[in-house]
Order: sequence, then C-alpha cells, then structure tokens
Amino acid sequence: MNLLFANDERGSYPASWYAEVTPPLDPFPPLSGDTRADVCVIGGGYTGLSAALHLAQAGADVVLVEAHRVGFGASGRNGGQVGSGQRLDQWALERMLGDANAARLWHLAEDSKALVANLIATHGIACDYRPGVVHAEWSARGTKAVHAYVEKLLRDYEYDLMEPLTRDEMQALVGSPVYQGGAVDWGAGHLNPLSFAFGLAQAARAAGAHIHETTLVERMEPGALPVVTTDRGRVTADRVILAANGYLGDLSPKVAARVMPINNFIVATEPLGDRAAAVLAKDVAVADSKFVINYFRLSPDGRLLFGGGENYGYAFPSDIRAVVRKPLAQVFPHLADVALTHAWGGTLAITRNRLPHIAAPMPGVFSAAGYSGHGVALATLAGRVLADACRGDSADFETFAKLPCPPFPGGNALRTPLMALAMTWYALRDRLGV
Repeated sequence: MNLLFANDERGSYPASWYAEVTPPLDPFPPLSGDTRADVCVIGGGYTGLSAALHLAQAGADVVLVEAHRVGFGASGRNGGQVGSGQRLDQWALERMLGDANAARLWHLAEDSKALVANLIATHGIACDYRPGVVHAEWSARGTKAVHAYVEKLLRDYEYDLMEPLTRDEMQALVGSPVYQGGAVDWGAGHLNPLSFAFGLAQAARAAGAHIHETTLVERMEPGALPVVTTDRGRVTADRVILAANGYLGDLSPKVAARVMPINNFIVATEPLGDRAAAVLAKDVAVADSKFVINYFRLSPDGRLLFGGGENYGYAFPSDIRAVVRKPLAQVFPHLADVALTHAWGGTLAITRNRLPHIAAPMPGVFSAAGYSGHGVALATLAGRVLADACRGDSADFETFAKLPCPPFPGGNALRTPLMALAMTWYALRDRLGV
C-alpha cells in the first residue's frame, strides 16, 4: 500500500480546520509529457517549496512535482509550531557531536526561524504568525531541568528569549492542573501551517518555478542526468531534490532505511468563547514533556487545536476524535465533554536519533527528511540548504550530511513493529511518570 493514498483522496486536502479556513489556491496543472529542467523537486511540502523558491530566485529552471496538492502532507496538517534549536537539546548534541558542532547546529536552527520570518515578511504570507512557545513539564524534576536549560542557553549561547516558569506561573498561563512548571520561549512562535505552505508555493511560482500537482512519481533514475518518471510524463534534470519525507515510499531505499513514517493526530474544538482565556491566558503555543508529546494552541476564532496520540504503519485510526480526546481530557479535565468539530491525521517522519537526515543518497540526487516533529522551520531551511548544494554551495549541506543517522533495526519488514513495541514502552513510562 502507498502511504500517499492510504488515508486520503487524491488531490484533496484532509478535512482539517486549516483546510476549512485557509483561502484555497487554484490547482497547479499536472505535468504533461516530457520536459527538461535544471532541477526537479519531488514533493510540495516546506522542503520542496523552499528549495524551488530559492532555486528559481537564483535563476534556475525548476520543475516541482507533487502527487496531491502543495502543502498536502505534514506541512499543511501540523501543529504550526516554529521551534528553537533542533529536536534534541543542546546538552544531548554536545554529548553526541562536541561543543563546536552542537553550536553550529544551534545557529543553523536560529537561521531557520529567521528564514521563516523573512519569507513571511518578504512575500506577505498571511499565516497568523504569533511569538511564544511554552514547554510544559509534568514533573518537578523536569521543571528543574528546564530551568537549568534556560540558564545554559543564556550562558553558552547568549539566547535570552526564554523565561523559566514556576508551577504557579505556568498555571496562570496554561489553565491545566497537570503541569508543574516549565519555560516560555519568546523567540519561537506558531502559525497556520497550511497558509504558510500556500505562501511558499505562490512565492515559488512568482519566482518562475513550474509546479505540477496530482503528478505521482513512479520511479527515479539517478546519474549524470537523472530522470524522474511520473504517471503524467518524465522530467530530465541536472539534479533532483527528494523532498517526500514521510511519503518517500521506495524512491530511495537508502533514505527509507533511516527515515520512518509515523502518524500523528489533531482535533479542533468548537469555539470556546469566554472559556478560551482559562485555557491559555496569552496567545502562545504549548508542547509538553510527554514522550508522545501533547501540543496545543488557540485558533484565531477561539478553538483549542490539540494534538496528541500516534500510530505506526499505514492506516489512521477509525475514530481520531476518540484517540485525541483522551490526552485532551487528561490535560484539560474541564474540557472533557467539549464538542470536537474537526479531527485529522498526518504522516510525518522520524529518525532514530531525531536529527534530520540530509544527504546525497544517489548520483545527482539530494534528499532531506526526518524532521521528527520539528519541521516547520527546519524543513524550510533544508529546502534552502539543498538549493544551495545544487548550485555548488555545500557548506551547510555538509554540516547536516556529517550528522550520524543510523538505520532503523529490522529493515523495512520489522522496523514498524519494533518501533510500535518501543513506543508502547515509552507510553507506559509516560503513564507511570518515570
């Protein structure tokens, strides 16, 4: 089964709150016949759209092919958080890579947030960007560690945009009884992810990129002049950018061994009215310390957009509302019976060490994937990094390409059940508070 069509109708966006409120784009035409390009980009999410935009701005002839619609995948369905740093904290990166390499990754992550802000401003992307992301801790021990991390970022990285929160301060900001403290990062933010994807697509088209939707890539032949064969025609290019993330399929077994698709789920409540202020006192987003993270924020019309729960494999659960209502009611008991007007799932991709996998897996092919839930900013940056590499500027590409990215154990046949077993263990740890 192809993940592209396991849970979605071809060419249609999922029935998310984002798809309902975001002004739609007119469809881009499918590819028709054979064509030639400097670069062929496979995938119309943040990575592919950013790459196409930056290449077109540099004067390259770019063809982007997308099996569904631009922003169809995780780029248009996620929690909308533009986070600081990498998916791993700087302590972990310093232990893994050494201080100098960890610092380089920190500064690249800062570049990624600045890139998102610059693209929004330069291209007038109306995506409701707001500053502020809260890290909410379930334990006093975790709170103490977060406060130490705030001090570390200030001391070692001169990052002064995070504020520690005591239990009382957290509960004044986030109206949940479960959180014991944490921190708020005013250098991070949140946005409408589908609107941001649409803005990137419009900017790429205006720069001269050729975007083709409902064009399914069937195979890719690497080499001096790679050929991308689709169900609508072929693209011969000097370079190919593989930007399929969780929808990679069998286009690159070498990447697929290191990048695993998983599914995550979000609901939107009915508008909360006066109750919204008792959920979040400020217009911030929240991500908590559970291994399977709960993340949430308020929509402009006062709904709670709440993400929680994962599964592995192809099919989404038959009742997404029931899956997400359980952690929602745990975090906000007073909303246990609130009406859920929208529920949707999305497929993202993780790596074993939660660092992005950016590589040149085949001759003439560059790839980026595996943002592990931290992709709004990092995927946008990865698109620029791959665009630069296609043009011969490989400094940032080499920084990412040198990162360790071990394959998942068990190969394609066993990695999903092994991952499910591991996640079951971590979910048990969450429940036990270990």
